[in-house]
Amino acid sequence: MLINQFKKGFRLACVQLAVTADKAANITRATKFIAAAAKNGAKIVVLPECFNSPYGTQYFKDYSEKIPGETTTTLAQAAKENNVHIIGGSIPEECGGKLYNTLTAFNPQGEMIAKHRKVHLFDIDVPGKIRFQESEVLAPGNNLTMCDTPYCKIGLGICYDIRFAEMARVYANSGCKLLVYPGAFNMTTGPAHWELLARARAVDSQLYVCSVSPARDETATYTAWGHTLISNPWGALMGEAKEKEEIVYADIDLNYLDEVRDAIPVTKQRREDVYTMSKAL
Repeated sequence: MLINQFKKGFRLACVQLAVTADKAANITRATKFIAAAAKNGAKIVVLPECFNSPYGTQYFKDYSEKIPGETTTTLAQAAKENNVHIIGGSIPEECGGKLYNTLTAFNPQGEMIAKHRKVHLFDIDVPGKIRFQESEVLAPGNNLTMCDTPYCKIGLGICYDIRFAEMARVYANSGCKLLVYPGAFNMTTGPAHWELLARARAVDSQLYVCSVSPARDETATYTAWGHTLISNPWGALMGEAKEKEEIVYADIDLNYLDEVRDAIPVTKQRREDVYTMSKAL
């Protein structure tokens, strides 16, 4: 590994893509944004959740594909052509008769270096506002997923996974410096929790966090909040989109991450000896 060579940092690009019902057009548009981000100095490019498909349980089966398949083959080629790492948001995956919400990551050689299936399915019921049950169609993943890059180790999650601090804690303890959450929060949970959760995970784990949304489409059956953002380990936003399609950039400084951890050394101060239920009761 060449991690020390890139100790000072790298440029991260998060693509807030306008997703339509045209799968082929979505994939093509994503590759154009990947190329644009690479030309602007990005070394890691992240796409949103369900970037090749409208988000909704009624769409997942029709838009699903095996891995490798049409979408992931295109991402592999784009990574190679643009000499970048790609964290490919997520797509509906068909495998063994089941459907998953799945993220894939590729290195600049076009090799798949990680595959994460959404662990926590989005099953919610907010009376009078929104009901959504991913488990009606999708199966959950059963593994946490990290990928190594020459810049840092990255912890991967999808949307609802960000609500579970335990998952981020495992990633932080495993040496991750960046957490990536492609997500499509809606117009109820987005304004209330999207930014809050990203900044909270950044602060409690003392690492960088990016949350990458599709652009908002108010004519869609499911309207995403948008507001793709990147938080530093102090909980400060380094970049944020609005509602429309755009790329959000941030220059990730790993030395700054070390400074934050040295200043407030919560990792060293944790009292694992008193955090069990038996001690609390």
